[in-house]
Amino acid sequence: MTVTFSRVLILDFGSQYTQLIARRIRELGVRSEILPCTSPLTPDLKEGLTAVILSGGPNSVLDEQRPEFDEEWLSLNVPILGICYGMQLLAQHFGGTVERSQRREYGRAQFQLCSSGDFVHGFPQDESFQVWMSHGDHVETAPTGFHVLGESEGLPIAAMAHEEKPIFGLQFHPEVAHTEHGTLFLKNFLFRIAKGKQDWDAKHFIHHTVESLEGSVPEDAEVVCGLSGGVDSTVAAVLVHRAIGKRLHCLFVDNGLLRDGEADEVERTLGAEGLGLPFHRIDAREEFLSQLKGVSDPEQKRKIIGRVFIEVFEREAKRFQNVKYLVQGTLYPDVIESVSPSGGPSVTIKSHHNVGGLPERMDLELIEPLRDLFKDEVRRFGAELDIPEALLWRHPFPGPGLAVRVLGAVDEERLAVLRRADTIFLEEIRRAGLYDEIWQAFTVLLPVQTVGVMGDERTYENAVALRAVTSQDGMTADWYPFPPEVLQRMSNRIINEIKGINRVSLDISSKPPATIEWE
Repeated sequence: MTVTFSRVLILDFGSQYTQLIARRIRELGVRSEILPCTSPLTPDLKEGLTAVILSGGPNSVLDEQRPEFDEEWLSLNVPILGICYGMQLLAQHFGGTVERSQRREYGRAQFQLCSSGDFVHGFPQDESFQVWMSHGDHVETAPTGFHVLGESEGLPIAAMAHEEKPIFGLQFHPEVAHTEHGTLFLKNFLFRIAKGKQDWDAKHFIHHTVESLEGSVPEDAEVVCGLSGGVDSTVAAVLVHRAIGKRLHCLFVDNGLLRDGEADEVERTLGAEGLGLPFHRIDAREEFLSQLKGVSDPEQKRKIIGRVFIEVFEREAKRFQNVKYLVQGTLYPDVIESVSPSGGPSVTIKSHHNVGGLPERMDLELIEPLRDLFKDEVRRFGAELDIPEALLWRHPFPGPGLAVRVLGAVDEERLAVLRRADTIFLEEIRRAGLYDEIWQAFTVLLPVQTVGVMGDERTYENAVALRAVTSQDGMTADWYPFPPEVLQRMSNRIINEIKGINRVSLDISSKPPATIEWE
């Protein structure tokens, strides 16, 4: 039987924060979906619709080249919330005025309420609180029929509401952690205004996903899964396995870009001795490394690895009859950094091997059951699927593997040096009891050699960088402050135990402006 849920649609105008809106709504137990702002309002989109949110974006409503938008969305008889660009769009549509600000307002600001109502229930009325701004335009005059909800130091209209209809606008971003009480704005909108139901959690997601796969994968079709051994592809494989059973075939490709002993460990954990997934191990080390020989450009590396992965899958899939689909553990941060997740006007940051790096033509259709999820959500849902905790909390590992941690050309010798350094780094992190405090930790082999002195002799050898960050979802990250004595042990061991390294550095950059991986 089909289960229906409270459903919020987010129209994406290109903000890098759009996916965070979806995340916050899901954290509150309501199903959310993102559509391009260019989507026409069709009858099927109205079904079960609880509310609509208009996201922020990099454009101006004053520009002729602003994104196309079907204004029929604004005539819907459901609550509407406009955020940043979305608020300016509401103001312009209903007859208010929007002007360019003399200076762009970006970062923390103090917000003061000047009205009351269900949308701002539970907020401090007599004192200001911090919000996060990111805009170049502002609403100069509110439309007829709207009143001002709040102001900031630089904006007389920082929030507004329609007098009669459930239509609201916020110039700041409630979805960003830097906005105090941001979640309360969304909670009031979802439950006090839209009367939504908290019916979206791990059990509901699993039920919905399995049901959807059962209905969309033909009974005579076979499916292959690109199994890496990481959290994402494992959870994706278990979900699909629940839906279609023995018609799933998990292909684990040993691409020569894995860490020490990783291929054997993956087979033990996920194969017959572990989770019992239908596991097929493929030795493609020579194939990958020969294609990467002499390639230094990181985007080219990613695209080569994506292409070879698909070539291997398509070739190996021929071992099974009537294979039509390929499962991948793509997550939302991969999508948002590679392409606009919803076809909206957002900016590509880098290609991911299983998103932007795919070839234009594929012989297999993609199944990406985790495409709209963040890493912490995948872990929670994986626990509901009884996947071992040690696997769920394993640090993320990039699809291109060590190829994007060996900066410059990739070969067996440089990979061996990096593997040993990375093993020592992780050993010392675990020895210090810090592994679970860190989101991701790894070593990078730099494309430089440095002068050193070892045993009274001059050396000219490799340098490595240590990278460790804390994060909640991979969209932002802070560098991890190791105790000095732990860093000292790491550096001493790496230099003393690995021939070919004479310098160790520590990466103390956050994301943004850096990314977590170096390439």
